[in-house]
Amino acid sequence: MIKILSSLFLKGVDKTTDAGRRAWGAMCSLLGIGLNILLFIIKLLAGSLSGSIAITADAFNNLSDAGSSVITLIGFKFAGIKPDPKHPFGHGRFEYISGLLVSIVIVIVGFELLISSIEKIINPEPLAGNYILTIIILCVSILIKGYMFFYNRKVGEEIDSSGMKATSIDSISDCAATAVVLISVIIGAATDVAIDGWFGAAVSMFVLFAGFRSAYETLQPLLGTPPEESFVKEIEQTVMAHEAVLGIHDMVIHDYGPGRKMMTLHAEVDGKGDIFALHNEIDIIEVELREKFACETVIHMDPIETDNEAVAQFKSIVVDAIKEIHKDATIHDFRMVPGPKHNNLIFDAVIPYDVKDSEEHLRAQIGSIIKDKCPNCNAVVTIDRPYT
Repeated sequence: MIKILSSLFLKGVDKTTDAGRRAWGAMCSLLGIGLNILLFIIKLLAGSLSGSIAITADAFNNLSDAGSSVITLIGFKFAGIKPDPKHPFGHGRFEYISGLLVSIVIVIVGFELLISSIEKIINPEPLAGNYILTIIILCVSILIKGYMFFYNRKVGEEIDSSGMKATSIDSISDCAATAVVLISVIIGAATDVAIDGWFGAAVSMFVLFAGFRSAYETLQPLLGTPPEESFVKEIEQTVMAHEAVLGIHDMVIHDYGPGRKMMTLHAEVDGKGDIFALHNEIDIIEVELREKFACETVIHMDPIETDNEAVAQFKSIVVDAIKEIHKDATIHDFRMVPGPKHNNLIFDAVIPYDVKDSEEHLRAQIGSIIKDKCPNCNAVVTIDRPYT
């Protein structure tokens, strides 16, 4: 169905563009609204005829899914609003917010289903009505929800939509929940044992788990997570492919929503090079990164000494010292200020978060290690933590 709709309404639309993402997201959300309303109607009918709280609960779960799709659709709409003076980075994080709202709705529905199921456990009643029709409706529901899971996951990954990914997780949990309801109907039909409330409680557990899991995943980009390692490596390879760049550090990537990233980094260059030529090279790299990764980039140029043997020797001492703190610790912005009685070694130390010590303790520890290796050296250390 998604292929038919896309061929009719989105023919030639590029998913990688902002407008394309919104168009695909809107189409999938509208389809989800229609299918969930259909499932709500047929399940509500089956629940009313059979007197099953589990089926009725599953029906209202689908109605909440329709509401979730509406929220996702609104998220795509707001995320497409252009940057303005109050929001110069755009409104892309609305997609993350919509995904979080979807999760909250799922959790609320889960708690309501659990309460209704407990009431049914306390006051059990046998099922009634046409079991065959009920079983057919539930089987069709599982197939429809399975289809919704696959298209939401596929398109969500293609357009990098947190809202659609959350919806796909909800769809697969609905398949499991409806399967549980189906089992309860079959057992009830075969044995006349009133177990509907217990299976309704099991359905609510599926719903609650899906809601909390989805909330956790959609909260992460709002709180600020590091970029994927593969993305960082691609950027490093692109920058280091330029001969003028001798090293990079202090890379920071800000995520303002899918397709809305901003990056800053420091590029090390030969301190004796032509500053105008180096600046021009940095400008070229910024444009390349912007076009290749759709990421606004600002590069700070760090001049370093490349032919000072004394500086290289002392830097080697510092690198060895920092590895005693953590094997993945690194340094940058190294400078040496020589004096008649001692040398000041000035640098930034990037310490992984695995090391829980305070900055004061780390500075003292690093200084002590360096003093042991080089008695006439003082360490002037700035402690950094990695952002990538």
